[in-house]
Amino acid sequence: MERNGFVTGGTWCVDYNMTLPHWPREETATRILSGSRQGGGSGCNFAVDMRRLAPEIPVSTIALCGDDSDGALLRAIAQEHGIDARFHVDPAVQTHRTMAFTARDNGRRTHLFQAESSDHLTPDHFDFRDSRAFMLHLGLPGTHALMDAPWQGDANGWVSVLRKARDTGLRTNLEVMTIERDVLQALVLPCLPHLDYLVVNDYEIGALTGIETLPDGATSVPGVLRAARRALELGAMSLVVVHFPQGAVAVTRDGTVASQPSALVPKSAVAGTNGAGDAFAAGFFCGLHRGRDLGECLTYAHSSAAASLRSVDTYGAMEPIETCLTLAQGYGWREPLQVGDSV
Repeated sequence: MERNGFVTGGTWCVDYNMTLPHWPREETATRILSGSRQGGGSGCNFAVDMRRLAPEIPVSTIALCGDDSDGALLRAIAQEHGIDARFHVDPAVQTHRTMAFTARDNGRRTHLFQAESSDHLTPDHFDFRDSRAFMLHLGLPGTHALMDAPWQGDANGWVSVLRKARDTGLRTNLEVMTIERDVLQALVLPCLPHLDYLVVNDYEIGALTGIETLPDGATSVPGVLRAARRALELGAMSLVVVHFPQGAVAVTRDGTVASQPSALVPKSAVAGTNGAGDAFAAGFFCGLHRGRDLGECLTYAHSSAAASLRSVDTYGAMEPIETCLTLAQGYGWREPLQVGDSV
């Protein structure tokens, strides 16, 4: 059977996006410069990004929401973007909400969330038996109380869902969050034997493997490569991709290494970084789905991330991948990464 497209699962939330002049000190008041209400979470962001990047690629999703205005908004977003949405609607819970603050002076983001519906999601909500998709994009560990807990003999619900997906022929990728090292290891390490791909940032790969990737706060490319190889040893992945401000590297199980510097996005073009990681992943897998080589996939990924930076919300600035590639080419690229022969 020829497989085509993606299914996303896990976090669908409503982001209440707010731009502040700067992050306030405690016991002070700060004016909100602008605000909006939009979809968020890895399941939503990847799905919408992919549909905007490559409308020919089908996308479906599995999620849980409340029977409230926020849940209605998420279902409308999925419909608007042609996503085959399989929302479980529970009137007893409130839809997951995130207060997403972006400080205009430095572009940094701060998220405060009420998980609500996400805390009630379980592996029983997932059924892949009729899916003809190529890959499941699943997340986010650390955000879903029942999924984070042991489930029917598995270390956690994430393992159960990944196992179920692979049993029906889907390839798998897990989106993770930048959370405390011990929590990340406890939740994600058991998932690695059930993954085909892993796309993470420099902190996350270091936290996961216990290898220093950010000495003195700056990304160490040799450290990232060592951590990526260690992750491959710990799991079943055929490919690990790590992104960081200067660029990204991809390492395969057979030892192939590809790298690509990031786009030189001018500070004046950056509205916020919210959703940039999801955009990077969507761009990468868009390239992979189209059969591009690893170097091209990384260029797709960086171009998508660069485009996403132009909006304070997670996907408002996303456009077809050809437009994103032209945009990034116009910005130019940073200096090539020094990856060495076999670090």
